[in-house]
Amino acid sequence: MSSGYYAACAGLRAQTQALELIASDVANISTTGYRAQQPMFGSLLASAGGELPNPLNHAINDFGVLEGSRTDLSSGNLEKTGNPLDLAIEGNGFFAVQTRAGTLYTRNGNFQISPTGQLTTSAGDPVLGEQGPITMPNGAASISTDGTISANGAVAGKLQIAEFLPGTSPLAVGNSYYTAPPKALRPAADSSIRQNMLEGSNVNSVQSVVALIAVQRHAEMLERAMSTFETNLDHIAANDLPKI
Repeated sequence: MSSGYYAACAGLRAQTQALELIASDVANISTTGYRAQQPMFGSLLASAGGELPNPLNHAINDFGVLEGSRTDLSSGNLEKTGNPLDLAIEGNGFFAVQTRAGTLYTRNGNFQISPTGQLTTSAGDPVLGEQGPITMPNGAASISTDGTISANGAVAGKLQIAEFLPGTSPLAVGNSYYTAPPKALRPAADSSIRQNMLEGSNVNSVQSVVALIAVQRHAEMLERAMSTFETNLDHIAANDLPKI
């Protein structure tokens, strides 16, 4: 009986964590460059004494847990804005950004020029070129598909575009920023810059809302199971234990 209670408790915790991930996706449906987070479930088998459990014990002692999340790297839709400092990437590349936490990566190309003339994100973090932060020249900037920035015939620099190696799931750190170990990154090979455009979130609104409802119902079911187990345990404690 207690094993069933603990299994339901572990399952409820996993579903609650998954609910938070999906709720975050739904909240960021309109966030530029946002990447959906997909929950990854696993199981923890509680087996005493190293003995192989029979099928019933296996089912009762198989605790569902949330092992983490995986970042969905599929592309979002590109939307034309007409702002020359709005940039989108076609391909798997990410913009490199200098932050207090080190170099982070983003698909949010909603850039601006700081009072000192540097190209920055909307959060004020310098956007990195191949030679470091980029100082924008005077005049209307032209940005080619390979990331070269120029104005009035003067080249300001070339955007640093990186991509994650296959099998790498970058870690979301907020503000549409992502990070990964340096060895999991390489210069983007087949990515193109699109000026006057932004990339929307890749969250599928319909699928996310359906998943949100399904996980919420599953959590409610586990909560009811825990309540039932607790009631039965109270009954055993009140009526059967005094007879022993």
